[in-house]
Order: sequence, then structure tokens, then C-alpha cells
Amino acid sequence: MIGEKDTRPWGTWMVLDEGDGFKVKRITVDPMQRLSYQTHEHRAEHWAVVSGKATCVVDGQTVIIGPGESIDIAIGQAHRITNMDEEVLVLIEVQMGAYTGEDDIVRLEDDYGRAPSAEAV
Repeated sequence: MIGEKDTRPWGTWMVLDEGDGFKVKRITVDPMQRLSYQTHEHRAEHWAVVSGKATCVVDGQTVIIGPGESIDIAIGQAHRITNMDEEVLVLIEVQMGAYTGEDDIVRLEDDYGRAPSAEAV
């Protein structure tokens, strides 16, 4: 839903737009924080940095992008964003796919205890 937002341990997100097959979010990542290393079964993502620097890990490869730069994540690719700087990272995320719900997250690793433990698998 447009205007929906949430605060996470690493920062915030807010839905700017959405329609059939897409969703657009503004994501902020606090200094020295990172999102979980995760995959999605139903969507691809495009990240465009507005301010700050994003250290992106995609299928184990690290790429650092800054303002005006972007990176694409295919459906099923493992990925994570880290903010290794002292300023807030702001990026626009465009999700594309048949389903863009928040429950389409498979966490592989998580700094905040949200990934399934090895014992649960």
C-alpha cells in the first residue's frame, strides 16, 4: 500500500508507489548497519543510491555503489545491502515480479536473529 512504512533494526522503508507487477520503496540504512543476506522467490530488485554509499553483496560478490549508481538483483539471487559509512544511506528500490509482499523474504544470514537457526532447518 502506498505510504506503508516500517522501522527495522537496520533503518526504515516506505512504499512510494506500487501497481500490477511492481513496488517502489525508499530505504534508509543507518550507519554501520546491514540488511539480512536474503533471497526472493517472486521478485527481482533494482537498487539506485540517492545518498551515501551502498556495499552490496550479490551471490557472494561485493560491489560498492554511490549516488547516481545502481545495481540489479535477479529473482533467486542472494543479496544484502550494508552501510559501512557514518552517514545514512538512502536508496530507491524497485521490486518487479508477480508478487511483492513482505513475506517473500528467505533470510540466509541476519545480524538481528531473524534468520532460521541451523537447528530449525
